[in-house]
Amino acid sequence: MSPAVKYTLARLVLFLAVFAALWFVPNLSLLLKLMIAILVSAAASWFLLRNLRDDVTAQVESAVDRRKAEKDRLRAALAGETEPAEDAPAAVEEVHKTQA
Repeated sequence: MSPAVKYTLARLVLFLAVFAALWFVPNLSLLLKLMIAILVSAAASWFLLRNLRDDVTAQVESAVDRRKAEKDRLRAALAGETEPAEDAPAAVEEVHKTQA
């Protein structure tokens, strides 16, 4: 399961747990219970879900690095600095041929 999905589910479970605890508090409106549950679960998730949040950050960073490397490779291929790879899209090869 993706770290982002795990983190999202953990945040949802934390919110539902706080909301369920507030459900039994009398004399509070539903809207006030929801707002308190959102604030308390957000603050609690900052401390309780740090490892999951770090996993999501690492996943996003690796995706950004992969995309940046691919972008740099394609720019170099389009500039004629290197030959396009065999798996490069046909459009990149066509642009490379027209520039030569």
